[in-house]
Amino acid sequence: MTLDTNAVRSAFPALTSGYLFADNAGGSQCLADVVTRISDYLLNTNVQLGADYSISVSSTNRVSSGAEAARELFNADSVDEIAYGSSSTMLVENLARAIEADVQEGEEIIVTGEHESNAGPWKKLAARKGAVIKTWHATQLPQYPDNPYAVGLQLDALVPLISSKTRLVAFTGCSNILGSIVPVKDIVTAARALAAEYGVRKLEFCVDCVAYAPHRQVDVRNWDVEYCYFSFYKVYGPHTSVLYARATSLQNSLSSLAHHFLKVDNKPYKLQPGGPGYELVYSCTSVPPYIRSLTSEGTLEAAWAAVAQHEQSLVTPLLAYLRSKAPRGVRIVGDEGAGITRVPTVSFVVGGEKPIRSPDVVKAFDAKGNVGIRYGHFYAYTLVDTLSPKINLDDGVVRISLVHYNTVEEVERIIATLEEALA
Repeated sequence: MTLDTNAVRSAFPALTSGYLFADNAGGSQCLADVVTRISDYLLNTNVQLGADYSISVSSTNRVSSGAEAARELFNADSVDEIAYGSSSTMLVENLARAIEADVQEGEEIIVTGEHESNAGPWKKLAARKGAVIKTWHATQLPQYPDNPYAVGLQLDALVPLISSKTRLVAFTGCSNILGSIVPVKDIVTAARALAAEYGVRKLEFCVDCVAYAPHRQVDVRNWDVEYCYFSFYKVYGPHTSVLYARATSLQNSLSSLAHHFLKVDNKPYKLQPGGPGYELVYSCTSVPPYIRSLTSEGTLEAAWAAVAQHEQSLVTPLLAYLRSKAPRGVRIVGDEGAGITRVPTVSFVVGGEKPIRSPDVVKAFDAKGNVGIRYGHFYAYTLVDTLSPKINLDDGVVRISLVHYNTVEEVERIIATLEEALA
């Protein structure tokens, strides 16, 4: 299951420049075949969908194949559970509008301090409906008692928040700051059991997989969740996003946002007012075949396992280096250890007797001119704001985020620059 990194990198034209892309959690590089399909669609089938003439039939089929590509990556039952949109934030805003009539005054919505796309829309919904927001905070990981920034979403912090009024739990499959994978199935199973004990009217889950989908296989059926979403532009595709809505929830929990005369009660179009960019949807058909091509088995399961294995060769030395700099004041934000539940999205701050602002660490990389990392809160504003000791929100954390096309040699380059920056 070893990745052929030369073959992997050859699929991404941007990587031939020698530039070290280490801000992948903000957006991955794009497959060449994605761009080819965008061009092909616009040059050869750029007509309106749904007509009987031949080019429209071809265009309609191409857009439908984009829904199938997303269905495969979600492991959803049907393409009728897939909605496309311009961004994940927009999709969740639409979802929150669509679910509004099925949320009652006094019911409770549990959110996290992670990326605001899965918190902000629910907070606004609660304000409109008189619902109650509860926050599932990241808490101290017991295996790292000496690092107050070693935190993560843990089940024991969620359990007390579940009550007879819980309506929705919105959480992340992987933190875009902490780099830790959340055991989605375990969380859902435990929360459903508690909800059943309390006699909850209706409980649904919305899982943010934006930081998860570039690294691991999404499986909405195995997880038993109603809603899930990710951004294709972080999974080697174009700037578009997708939302899974379980068929029963689409039918029974969501009102249509589409025009009143459209019969879309059991169709994802009820979450897509106006429809998505057709050429972008079609171009997403490049992503599943590419992922399957990563191993000889030709399956998503084998490919994602190989990706996870390769990523450990990246995150292990990077975390080891940062841990070695603890006497210098470096503190990893999140899990300090490598392992299958850790993706190579690594955040840290530099405190101690000679603290260094996060922007100044990044400047050392910017000065090199051939490597890109970033600082900030990365829209996980609440998470960063609640870290203790307090972190300056304008500075945030330093984040180095790698994916399967990055190499061990690139990690060595990053470490060499960090050594200069921390001197």
